[in-house]
Amino acid sequence: MRFNEQVTPPPFVIGHRGACGYRPEHTLASYELAARLGADFLEPDLVMTSDGHLVARHESEIGHTTDVASRPEFATRRTTKVIDGREVSGWFSEDFTLAEIKTLRAIERIPQLRQQNTLYDGAYEVPTFTEILDLRQRMEGELGRPIGVYPETKSPSYFESLGLSFDEPLLTALRAADLDRADAWCFVQSFEITNLRRLREAHGARVPMVFLTEGQGGPHGDPRRYEDYLTGPGLTELAETVQGIGPAKDQVIARTESGALGESTGLVARAHAAGLVVHPYTFRVENAFLPTDLRVGSVEHEVGRAFDEQLAFLGEGVDGLFCDQADVGVEARRRFLDGR
Repeated sequence: MRFNEQVTPPPFVIGHRGACGYRPEHTLASYELAARLGADFLEPDLVMTSDGHLVARHESEIGHTTDVASRPEFATRRTTKVIDGREVSGWFSEDFTLAEIKTLRAIERIPQLRQQNTLYDGAYEVPTFTEILDLRQRMEGELGRPIGVYPETKSPSYFESLGLSFDEPLLTALRAADLDRADAWCFVQSFEITNLRRLREAHGARVPMVFLTEGQGGPHGDPRRYEDYLTGPGLTELAETVQGIGPAKDQVIARTESGALGESTGLVARAHAAGLVVHPYTFRVENAFLPTDLRVGSVEHEVGRAFDEQLAFLGEGVDGLFCDQADVGVEARRRFLDGR
């Protein structure tokens, strides 16, 4: 089904890691639930196995999202590596074949905040990107509406240094699913603009792309900081390669010194002037993730005034929301559109 804003107009609800507010992230169960809750896009983070397969995990270190730490047969594979300038200890996807990864089971990454998700620890496999694309197609047919996919390449320069390039397997999978088109229901996202440029220029990728940014630092190996790309000239330069940006929430609406929701940074207007869409991340319902003035009570895992936060960003003119609870994003969009 081709991209058509007349069928499903933005702002889009992006099922961040599926519906990870309700199921362990990056599992087929999480992605399927996100679709059933109304998400327009399913968002997998992609890492690579030692034999070159794309699988969905939050990062290449898999000790916090699978049961690998409890598997004695893999105990000797625990190690320490430097990834994107950070020292990380644990077990890593690139040290396992796909067959070995498939013996592992997913667990909840933040059990202290999402204890209910631990009910599903051990229930689900680690999915491949191809399995996610197949699920997307099946759900699209079953639900009778467009459902897109929004893959992120995680630490592509790091994997490239290991001789494991995302480029070929990613584009092969997208092309097999007929998603490498300018009008595809797909966005490829990365924190590394060089990765997106290479996909576009060296491999002729036509799929829409989104450059992710955060408040600190800059892309790995890039002399510029993320904030440099979010100026008027920086956004105009980005528009030569990508169709949108995925900024951290605070880069759209700043926080006050006390952590409350503050004032607009003007980023959405600048990006729109450059012809770019804006999909900020990440919208979650728990107090721990909300601005201080939108929390209810003092218990971090209890829910706060998530609708108020999302409505503020929709009022700012964003084109999509990365949501851990897709149903909350769908309801926030309904309230916003009804109130316009």
